[in-house]
Amino acid sequence: MLLPKLVTTLKTYDREQFLRDLTAGVIVGIVALPLAIAFAIASGVTPEQGLYTAIVAGFLISLLGGSRVQIGGPTGAFVVIVYSIVQRYGYDGLALATMMAGVILVVLGAARMGRTIKFIPFPVTIGFTTGIALIIFTSQIKDLLGLRMGPVPADFVDKLRVYWAHIGSMNPSAAAVALLTLAIMAVWPRISRRIPGPFAALLLVSMVVRAIGLDVETIGTRFGVIHAALPMPALPFHATTLQWTDLRALIQPAIAIALLAAIESLLSAVVADGMIGSRHRSNAELVAQGVANFISPLFGGIPATGAIARTATNVKNGGRTPVAGLVHAVTLLLIVLFFGRWVGFIPMAVLAAILVVVAWHMSEWRTFIAEARGAPRSDVLVMLATFGLTVMVDLTVAIEVGMVLAAFLFMKRMAEVTNVSVITGALGDESDDGDANAAFRRQIPADVQVYEINGPFFFGAAETFKETVGIVADPPKVLIIRMRNVPAIDSTAMRALRELHRRSAAQGTLLLLSDVHAQPMIAMERSFLLDEIGKGNIFANIGDALNGAREHLGLAAAGPARFATSDTDR
Repeated sequence: MLLPKLVTTLKTYDREQFLRDLTAGVIVGIVALPLAIAFAIASGVTPEQGLYTAIVAGFLISLLGGSRVQIGGPTGAFVVIVYSIVQRYGYDGLALATMMAGVILVVLGAARMGRTIKFIPFPVTIGFTTGIALIIFTSQIKDLLGLRMGPVPADFVDKLRVYWAHIGSMNPSAAAVALLTLAIMAVWPRISRRIPGPFAALLLVSMVVRAIGLDVETIGTRFGVIHAALPMPALPFHATTLQWTDLRALIQPAIAIALLAAIESLLSAVVADGMIGSRHRSNAELVAQGVANFISPLFGGIPATGAIARTATNVKNGGRTPVAGLVHAVTLLLIVLFFGRWVGFIPMAVLAAILVVVAWHMSEWRTFIAEARGAPRSDVLVMLATFGLTVMVDLTVAIEVGMVLAAFLFMKRMAEVTNVSVITGALGDESDDGDANAAFRRQIPADVQVYEINGPFFFGAAETFKETVGIVADPPKVLIIRMRNVPAIDSTAMRALRELHRRSAAQGTLLLLSDVHAQPMIAMERSFLLDEIGKGNIFANIGDALNGAREHLGLAAAGPARFATSDTDR
């Protein structure tokens, strides 16, 4: 369902809820101010571009989204990939990649892929999230300590090397400002929970620095005058000069932005659902994220997605409808219009300290350590590989490799749980005791062999099937494949069955199938395998299949076998 939650919630909207949404929206707008600026600077763009993103994308996500309380805007998850794209392709390349990602998200939502995105394995998610947190922290060391050096390198190892080379240029005043900011954020919740800690620290420390006249770098000294207005929409690149090579080079970054936006927004929506006892519309949320990311660059913005921390703040302050998100965007716009010029006085060390706290909460280090200690070895491998590639190589590569590793390990596990066993004589699997259709209750003729497949029959298990069935030295006259425990089959497995049928026919062996479920039956019919084997050779249960084998052998049909009883039973 693509209907925005705003339409649904307004049907029963009242004045009391509006006042709660108004309060929550104003508070979240104040919270978003320092974060939007900090994320923009950390991403390699100007402070106002972060504000533009929070205003435009935040408004559209609340207007069109599928969550009642989702707050959208720039987030820490995007810092790594945005910084990398800006360093390599400039802002024009970032804008184009973001708009391409917006189109991808809209297509995913329209194709009802919202629930599929939720299947990203947890080890992959925790791996790249912790890796992003580490990169955010290391990228802030320059401003945290006031190091006098050039631009921070994108490569993790290069960062550490450059920091070590310039550690002697540390500015004690900047370090003191950062420590004061961290201290205020730590104790502020005991003083007031209505005014957000990051905003209080930013305001108080900026005033102290301004009053004392400390020699620290500020937003104004680095970026110049902050434009206190929302720009008119315009293409951030020259459409006439676009070439296919540009689009092709940006496909991978665009996919990474889209995937990250989808994961973060749906994860945030799920967390919010748990807090308010609601259910979001995942496909509508993806469409909203797509529209927001397509429109944001037209106003000079950067990628946006659902922000878990701001969404939680919204819920805790009474926000229960998308109106709170709309108010949050309007609040930010008013701050930019009336107080934008004061943004230039904010010390860079203050923003660095705020991002350090964001990275700390984002890292989920306790969960990371718990997974490393207690999760299965294969999951730990996926998590560490994703973490390492995020930090040392690239977020895009990390997600791709993490997903591929997780998929291979899943297939390995599924192949391990799928087995092929042979049933001979009159006695088979004793675990079937109590099942009137159990194979061990049926007398199996001498010239008949029965194989049973247990588990999904797919390409991972097809080789095991061929090896097990191929062991037969003397081909039987009738071969029965029992599939009562096969919920699904794929084309590789059907090819294995087709090869078995042809080999059996060449050897004079009749192939019969029994207990075939709906999905395998439909798949075999669509691939014409059913016609090749013969619909008359497909039986509903093992008893009918054995009777069919007896009929082929010219034997009389038999019911359940009568087993010999002990002397005490006679």
